Amino acid sequence: MSHSYRIVFDCPDQVGIVTRVGEIITQNGGWISQANHHSEEESNWFFSRIEVIADSLSLSRQQLDDALRPLAQELKMNLKVVDSARPKRVVLMVSKGTHCLADLLDRWKSKELFCDIVCVISNHDDMRGLTEFYGIDYHHVPIEKDNKQKGFDAVEKIVDDYHADTIVLARYMQIIPPALCEKYQYQVINIHHSFLPSFIGARPYHQAHRRGVKLIGATCHYVTQQLDEGPIIEQDVARVNHSDAVETLARLGKDVEKTVLARGLRAHLEDRVLVHGNNTVVFN
Repeated sequence: MSHSYRIVFDCPDQVGIVTRVGEIITQNGGWISQANHHSEEESNWFFSRIEVIADSLSLSRQQLDDALRPLAQELKMNLKVVDSARPKRVVLMVSKGTHCLADLLDRWKSKELFCDIVCVISNHDDMRGLTEFYGIDYHHVPIEKDNKQKGFDAVEKIVDDYHADTIVLARYMQIIPPALCEKYQYQVINIHHSFLPSFIGARPYHQAHRRGVKLIGATCHYVTQQLDEGPIIEQDVARVNHSDAVETLARLGKDVEKTVLARGLRAHLEDRVLVHGNNTVVFN
């Protein structure tokens, strides 16, 4: 992966935004290697992600950020400038389901995902062997039914101790408390084994089977205080029919879940996801 700086922003739409950002880049020798823009007509909002080859610039990442700040203030931008060479620090959380955890660990090990998986946290001890096989720290943090806050206080400390940028719920079957959702806003990614918002909550494959659905799916989304209603990053489906048992739906669904979570996480790691309200713009 070539070393670049990612300029990611959204702001009220108006004429000349791209030109003015481009002028700051070119005035400092910047070579734009990739650019994505989207204008949302209904909300009159503009979204952009621009990659600039780092070696072409006469500025550091911080200096580029400083150069863009006056324009960002003038145009009321939500702006970040990211160094692509710095891997995001990721904590994986899991309960007893292995498929998403195993898939992400394998993709990380084979360098399909550019990040540092710094540890795995689980409310069970079942995934310790799998995690430690990959040389990653494992933390067993029970979540007691009558005192869940104690467990989540421990989770929060671990996440902070590892200086994590991103938390991935790889089939973690506990509801994240509102305070943690707020603290790590748009940094907690969940995979829901349903094509949201069709079947929210528990046992979605049973719900789907009872409804006689012809498509099952999975949804990767950011976790918010509203259960299973956070901004959607990625979705996909698999076709089924009346002869498929619940077990078949679950098996097919696991394949979709792994793919959707990996694609959603990759988009997040590459700063391709911009959140606006409860909606997202996800650049290819």
